[in-house]
Amino acid sequence: MTISIAGPALSHLDSQSDVYQDLLSIAPRLAAKDHTLWGEDAQAEASIRLNWVDLPTASRELLPQLDALSAWARSNNLTNIILCGMGGSSLAPEVIAKTSKKSLTVLDSTDPAQVLAAVPSDFTNTVIVVGSKSGSTIETASQRAFFTEKLVAAGLKPENHIVIVTDPGSPLDKEARSAGLRVINADSNVGGRYSALSAFGLVPAALMGVDPSVLIDDAAAAAQTFTTAGSPAVSLATLLFTQTEQNIAFFDAGSEVPGLSDWIEQLIAESTGKNQVGRLPIVIESADSHVAGSALRIGFAGTSGDLIVTGTLGEQFILWEWVTALLSRALKVDPFNQPNVTEAKERTNEILSEWSDGKIHSPSPTFSTTNIDLFSTDSADSLAGYIRALLAHPSHYIAVMAYLHRGADDAILPIREAIAEKSGRGTTFGWGPRFLHSTGQFHKGGQHNGLFLQITADSKVDALIPAKNFSFGTLVMAQALGDAKALEARKFPTLRIHLKNRSAGISEILEAINSL
Repeated sequence: MTISIAGPALSHLDSQSDVYQDLLSIAPRLAAKDHTLWGEDAQAEASIRLNWVDLPTASRELLPQLDALSAWARSNNLTNIILCGMGGSSLAPEVIAKTSKKSLTVLDSTDPAQVLAAVPSDFTNTVIVVGSKSGSTIETASQRAFFTEKLVAAGLKPENHIVIVTDPGSPLDKEARSAGLRVINADSNVGGRYSALSAFGLVPAALMGVDPSVLIDDAAAAAQTFTTAGSPAVSLATLLFTQTEQNIAFFDAGSEVPGLSDWIEQLIAESTGKNQVGRLPIVIESADSHVAGSALRIGFAGTSGDLIVTGTLGEQFILWEWVTALLSRALKVDPFNQPNVTEAKERTNEILSEWSDGKIHSPSPTFSTTNIDLFSTDSADSLAGYIRALLAHPSHYIAVMAYLHRGADDAILPIREAIAEKSGRGTTFGWGPRFLHSTGQFHKGGQHNGLFLQITADSKVDALIPAKNFSFGTLVMAQALGDAKALEARKFPTLRIHLKNRSAGISEILEAINSL
């Protein structure tokens, strides 16, 4: 299969425009990994982040290791795969699993109920993949410690059930090897969100029984078309630059690449959302969803939408990495750094340090009901009134950030459509802390024109993090409040609703929005 682009937006593609001609002219330089393409300020970072360009061929060197790994898993009947990772370490494997219809438990959360839900009743047939470039990511480090303790408590050897994917020479690499764990190294010159075709994506694929060679072979064939006239990567990057100033909607319903929109969301938002410019992907369920607001709409099957981009998963992975790098050239931003993701981590650590007793210290609420506490700088006399006050602020988009249990608290999901319908604005939805490694960068680094609705919650369960004085419940709340501080420091309109009763509180929020 080859990449195909169709749709009415193609009629707006001007191949003689300065943007198109510039991107086409520098495409061979990108193929040659020229680190000067994004300006002087980006050169240092780009010089150590461009090996993703070579992955469609370079990752062939991993195939013998991947074959041995999958053979080991089969011989030991390790059929239950749990992946601990954040951002690029989890999103690509999740797409691979959905596309291949394979079973994979992705743990990219610190919500204690979600962490505990990932614990199998029997670890005997379980392999846990821990993916982290450095191993210092607080979510992944906490998950690894948690599962190691569980394995030991079950009388099992961690080295028989844990696989580490990390950069060579990283603290995690050294620690894991000294502990006798299986380690597969990724290329340290590939950033997390560009790592789909590296060990971060291919190790889980191999363990699931997906042939990694198909993904990289398809990507290699597609990449041959990116540097010549008619380049699909140049065409798409040009349209994403010229046909929208900010919002882009993606939908993969009915396609052969389910979940691809979530992966693209991170890739584009985190790469372009800085210096108060960027493109904000909004994942929608269908071409006519209210959620997109006024946005360019891109699908991966059928005929609905402004653009329809079809191709195999391997082709789509490398295509959108190229599109993002080229779009960043047009936007004049560094596609490889993520300064505000780092900021959110620092604020989380500050709060955890303040909570030296390991307990949550939440401020007094502005407004309360039986089921919720509410925190806002606006004034109102009801939940609906506070939501109305938030929506009264001008904005180009609205972000709903739910620090809840993905898969169990899904009753919250209709909130996005309801808010979009009431406001007429594009509305994103992110599970926390997952979104912090995705749209979280755009929220703070992109155009300063968002409204933010944060939802946190009490949990009936909790889980201690080994060797720490705080639990997962404390950690997830620190992450939420740390991100809220980052938003409030920028004077962004922000409303936090804390659920004292998750089910009843979610119902109360939805009723309040529908009453507007």
